[in-house]
Amino acid sequence: MSALFDPFTLRSLTIPNRLWMSPMCQYCADPDKGAGVPHDWHFVHYGARAAGGTGLILVEATAVSPEGRISPGDLGIWNDTQVEAFVKIVDFLKGQGTVPGIQLAHAGRKASTDAPWRGGAPLGADQRGWQPLGPSPVPFDEGHPVPDELSEARIGEIVRQFADAARRALAAGFEVAEIHGAHGYLIGEFLSPHSNHRTDGYGGSFENRVRFALEVVDAVRAVWPDELPLFFRISATDWLEENGWTLDDTVRLAALLKDHGVDLLDVSSGGNAAGVRIPVEPGYQVPFAARVRRETGLPVAAVGLITEAEQAEKIVTNGEADAVLLGRELLRDPYFARRAAAELGGQVHNPDQYHRAVR
Repeated sequence: MSALFDPFTLRSLTIPNRLWMSPMCQYCADPDKGAGVPHDWHFVHYGARAAGGTGLILVEATAVSPEGRISPGDLGIWNDTQVEAFVKIVDFLKGQGTVPGIQLAHAGRKASTDAPWRGGAPLGADQRGWQPLGPSPVPFDEGHPVPDELSEARIGEIVRQFADAARRALAAGFEVAEIHGAHGYLIGEFLSPHSNHRTDGYGGSFENRVRFALEVVDAVRAVWPDELPLFFRISATDWLEENGWTLDDTVRLAALLKDHGVDLLDVSSGGNAAGVRIPVEPGYQVPFAARVRRETGLPVAAVGLITEAEQAEKIVTNGEADAVLLGRELLRDPYFARRAAAELGGQVHNPDQYHRAVR
């Protein structure tokens, strides 16, 4: 039996295999249906990967507030209309034996940009844009707006928005919640001295810079059921030579997250500093996940150019990660899990309607 297709249990939830779908923004919420509301594209997109045997699907970065969206086309979960639209998707995923998860997010200073296939440039108020927020008045890059520096009162409000979003995610039927602390979005901006220049209790020392992240985790964990797991996505490094977030910082934070009730760390990297060089190659982020797992005992998922079944199998078999999260490869091949199972001798859920193709 392939290790990649062994079930994996966190708290009281068992995920049928270790091959999962990474959150990937689709940037296409239909404004005619209401801001942040998923529609037929999302149903078909996620449903296809569930029918393809993916064990856990983490729905794309879903904003906890309107200003927390990356683009006007981002999904949101700040109102009941959005919850109702998610229910249909979640029910279908469960019906295929897939565990439905959702990534709760706030874009911070990287908010109010266009879809990437239209260039991804910042949007002004006359282009359906809005004013971004951040820990400090430091723009992400040249040509990007200076974000409004969050007051402590506004920080507390955003913490509550994450908790409210988690409640709504539960009402929609999601069984895994992931807090987005990676890729230079709001929580990651607080973590890194590159983007956090504050001098109050949320800036300066490591303990102060991780304070917001831990407050969000505590608020979400307080409303998320004890029997269901909570994930946290981290950028293990900013890829900066100095004055950035580092792998050592990630290991240190991972131990704290474990103490605060996080069940798995989703280990990515980068996104907080423009123009950095990242040595992208197959599996280039796996060593980050492996170190966190080895030094903290916190379960981890590995990401980053994992494109082959045998590659994914080795990551799990070698103990480098407890699971792999596929991104672009699942966009190319919604049935990757089914193909990998045939190649490695594993099993995935087969829809009854596909019985004639099972072998």
